[in-house]
Amino acid sequence: MTAHRAFQFCKQYKRTTEFRRLCEIIRNHLANLNKYRDQRDRPDLAAPESLQLYLDTRFEQLKIATELELWQEAFRSIEDIHGLMCMVKKTPKPSLMVVYYAKQSEIFWISSNHIYHAYCWLKLFSLQKSFNKNLSQKDLQLIASSVVLAALSVPPFDQSYGASHMELENEKERRLRVASLIAFDVEPKPENREVLSRASLFSELASKGVMTCVTQEVKDLYNILEHEFLPLDLAIKAQPLLTKISKLGGKLSSASSVPEVRLSSSVPEVRLSQYVPALEKLANLRLLQQVSQVYQTMNIDNLSRIIPFFDFSIVEKISVDAVKHNFLTMKMNYMKGSIIFGNKNVESEGLRDHLATFAESVSRARIMIYPPVKSTSKLGETLSDLVEVVEKEHKRLLARKSIIEKRKEEQERQHFEMEREEEAKRQKLQKITEEAEQRRLASEFEQMKNQRILREIEERELEEAQALLLEAEKRRTKRGKKPVLEGEKITKQHLMELALTEQLRERQEMEKKIQKLAKTLDYFERAKRDEAAPLIEAAYQLRLAEEEALHEREQKLEIELSRQRHAGDLEEKRRLSRMLENKRLFQASVVSRRETEFNRIQSEREERINQIIQSRKQEREAKRKMIYYLRSEEERQKRLLEEEEARKREEMERKKKEEAERKAKLDEIAEKQRQRERELEEKERQRREELLGRSNAVPARHTVPSTMAHPAEAAPVAPASAAASPAKYVPRFKRTSAEAGVPAPPPETDKWTSGRSSDDQTSQQNDRWRDDRRSAFGGGGGGGPRSTWSSRNRG
Repeated sequence: MTAHRAFQFCKQYKRTTEFRRLCEIIRNHLANLNKYRDQRDRPDLAAPESLQLYLDTRFEQLKIATELELWQEAFRSIEDIHGLMCMVKKTPKPSLMVVYYAKQSEIFWISSNHIYHAYCWLKLFSLQKSFNKNLSQKDLQLIASSVVLAALSVPPFDQSYGASHMELENEKERRLRVASLIAFDVEPKPENREVLSRASLFSELASKGVMTCVTQEVKDLYNILEHEFLPLDLAIKAQPLLTKISKLGGKLSSASSVPEVRLSSSVPEVRLSQYVPALEKLANLRLLQQVSQVYQTMNIDNLSRIIPFFDFSIVEKISVDAVKHNFLTMKMNYMKGSIIFGNKNVESEGLRDHLATFAESVSRARIMIYPPVKSTSKLGETLSDLVEVVEKEHKRLLARKSIIEKRKEEQERQHFEMEREEEAKRQKLQKITEEAEQRRLASEFEQMKNQRILREIEERELEEAQALLLEAEKRRTKRGKKPVLEGEKITKQHLMELALTEQLRERQEMEKKIQKLAKTLDYFERAKRDEAAPLIEAAYQLRLAEEEALHEREQKLEIELSRQRHAGDLEEKRRLSRMLENKRLFQASVVSRRETEFNRIQSEREERINQIIQSRKQEREAKRKMIYYLRSEEERQKRLLEEEEARKREEMERKKKEEAERKAKLDEIAEKQRQRERELEEKERQRREELLGRSNAVPARHTVPSTMAHPAEAAPVAPASAAASPAKYVPRFKRTSAEAGVPAPPPETDKWTSGRSSDDQTSQQNDRWRDDRRSAFGGGGGGGPRSTWSSRNRG
């Protein structure tokens, strides 16, 4: 807000110097923000609010700079805005970019950089066409015509022709810098020096379809100046088109402006007439170029006739500029009044090597006059060596040329560095000298100022003292006393002392006079009051008598008026007493009628109130019954739901309990079955061991060879054969001794037997006893499998 107010102040009062200082202060503030990034209260430039405020300030600065016609400061403002955009790496809104490119185009047009001006107009066209949905066809034609005419205004020749290497490098850097401001992608390579060129600009216009949007006059002019070949009629055909184009233009409609911004502050007024001088110059150049391709010599008067735009002096300046930049090759012969056109290659490039060309021609003439003797043998011998020598010499010359170029560049660089260092030293020394001179002048000015102030103070004090003394001397002279001033030898201190003494004496005299005057006034006032006391008393008594007489007179008058009013009232009473009976009858009739009406209205009101009360009572009763019914129904539904839930819960608990009991029984049965199987396996194992031990005790003649050969295979088969043969009987004492000799392994515990009670263990022992007996006394081929199935059936 402060910056905007300062900008408006500078704009209103045309304060250009203050505006430059303000812009520099704002620029330094931003530089300090970037320099000290670790500060705690530093604003975040990446935040949208901060960025918008900074951009608004810079755009306001740009607008004021262009309105004050400070074009250098306006270009620096453009660079500030571009620096902000590069810093936060974020493109502003299209409305702000329209202002950015509009002001850039204005700056480049003022500085006669037509190529950059045309590129800015191309950017404006792209923004309007992409982001403006309300753009009318007429406004689009105006903007497109401005783009094409700005591109045609660019000179058709290279203005850097014939420049030095340093100038070319500076021009390249300047083009890269401006291209970054216009937001074009430019590759910083040596071969891409013509990025921002006239040809590339026209290719951009063709690729973006600008030529399809322009008016017919601009399109015809473009075809005449760029594509058609009309050496003698070009200017005649272009002149009416330029006249029509100069009348086109104007402000765009408000509906065609970019959203969120007004047209007056974004796109400048489209004035196509500003391009007419540049287009006339281009038409002149094209005409001279085409005439030079047709004619070799032409009369100056004829040339002036076919160019109606300018006088011949202006045509001559344009021609000299074109020849300077290698666009044309022509000479003017003022004695004959003619213009000689030449071949550009012969005149410009051929004459550079005219001595070498002359030497080659002389050599060819000598060979023709004195043909060399044909010696095929020497030619055959030296031909192979000649090619190698030529190649070596060519390479040596190229290397020497590159070395010379490098040395020249190095010398130029060193010379440039030395000049820059000397310039820096000179500027530093000059700055130090200027600072010392400024300090000296400031100190001298301060001393002179202090001396002047002291001198003025002394002169003022001396004048005051002299004035006081002169006044005192005048008073003394009037009184007849001797004057104080005796000559010019009196000093300032003496004058001050005399003035103070005189003032003190006059003050004392004045105090004495005042005391005397006060005493005189006191005596006079006391005498006046003594004389006025009896007069005041007499006046008071006279005034008292007059007021008493006035009071009595007014009281008598009031009594008389009261009597008259009373008599009139009595007369009025007698006059109205005759109508008293009629008044009473009328009053009674009115009262009775109104009372009857009141009673009727009151009875109707009571009846209506009773009806309302009865209806409301019935409504409340119906509502109460409905609420009672709903509550009872809700309670019944809730009670039924709870009973159903309780029944389902009991059923689920019963099912869970039955399932648990059934599962427990199944687990118990399975555990018993496993226990029985383990016992049977243990008994079977003991029986096999017992049989194996018995078979080892039998003499060798009763042994089977296959059993000796394969004891591992015979061991499991023996119990089966023993159990299968009913004739083989094992005594009980032997089985008992075998069982006592081999202890049974402890029963394995698993998850099914971990939680069994002592009753289960007892039942397991009983089952084991039954199984022992059954295995011992079982017949009919009873063995292990049969006992297993019988135990399973019992379980």
